[in-house]
Amino acid sequence: MINIQNKQDCCGCTACASVCAQDAITMTVDEMGFKYPKVDTNRCTNCGLCEKVCAFHDDYDKSNNFEEPFAYAVRHRNMEEIKSSRSGAMFIALSDYVFRQNGVVYGVGYAKHFRAIHKRITNREDCKELKGSKYVQSDLEGIFRCIKVDLQQGLYVLFVGTPCQTAGLRSFIGKRNSEKLLVCDIVCHGVPSPLLWEKYLNYIEQKKGYTIEQVNFRDKAKGWTAHYESFVFANGQKIITNTFTDLFYKHLMFRPSCAVCKYTNIKRPSDITLADFWGWEKVDSSFNKDNMGCSLVLVNTEKGKRVFEEVLPEIHIIPTPIDKCLQPNLQHPSLFSPKYAAFWKDYQQKGFTFILYKYGNKGTRAKLSRLKQKIKQIIKKVIRK
Repeated sequence: MINIQNKQDCCGCTACASVCAQDAITMTVDEMGFKYPKVDTNRCTNCGLCEKVCAFHDDYDKSNNFEEPFAYAVRHRNMEEIKSSRSGAMFIALSDYVFRQNGVVYGVGYAKHFRAIHKRITNREDCKELKGSKYVQSDLEGIFRCIKVDLQQGLYVLFVGTPCQTAGLRSFIGKRNSEKLLVCDIVCHGVPSPLLWEKYLNYIEQKKGYTIEQVNFRDKAKGWTAHYESFVFANGQKIITNTFTDLFYKHLMFRPSCAVCKYTNIKRPSDITLADFWGWEKVDSSFNKDNMGCSLVLVNTEKGKRVFEEVLPEIHIIPTPIDKCLQPNLQHPSLFSPKYAAFWKDYQQKGFTFILYKYGNKGTRAKLSRLKQKIKQIIKKVIRK
């Protein structure tokens, strides 16, 4: 039976719980807000399937991958789709293709109070909820089994998730039932805690005195390259901030397994990989001149290649050498902050507001740091003159 001794050994993909015919495994939340498998020994028959299905290791299945993926800069031909998407709207081109096959799409949407969960979507209108990145680990409870039923019924299925989620799904489904399964992963920086996301939302609502009605993890109001989250409240007020984003980029909130991610290379556990294309200027200086977003797309398998060719009428593309788009997380896992352990200890002992001010951009230290940076910039300008 599966037994997680070191939390770095589990990515929380739910493959083990999904494969258990006895329903002996439940995904339980720890003190950091991440889910791990817990085995009911009274139900367990020691069949070993939960250990066999786990794909969070270096020897995950790469048998369908090209020797090297085909890389492209991509933008949707419809500017409205780009404006409402995270980058170049490649996801919309793929989901539209699947709907034309009378298929279904699985991606990350929201449950009550903007809890990130994977959802099954059957039409283009509802698919709008899946657009844009969600910088928090999504809940996959029941999703793998639901996908298996769809495939058994002959439906075409698109699944989009983090690479650890896609690896877990592919291992759970197996090759025999995957002919109509199109799997897309994202170039993942790391997944923040759902618990801290919930605490942050509560903090903002308490400060503003109104409930949140809309959330955007990556608002393009200040351009694609700027990273600001935005919130719309019940009174109609909208705020744009980078407080949660600041903690995200400090690598303080990630799941422990993100430090040893197995998939930070170009042998992706998916048919197609989606990402922001940072450095697109090296390929074509005019391709994203409006700064509204450009997707990096890696085509990893023959199935991915066939689908990519099907959606070409909907997208602008520029082929690019793989060495022109090798982002850090296509080479190695994110490096955790040296303050990671202290951050979580402080949270558990002193609460969310304390860590927000001590480690985030809300406290006196952060304000002084920003002031020092401004002074340095002013001094440099004076010296130049």
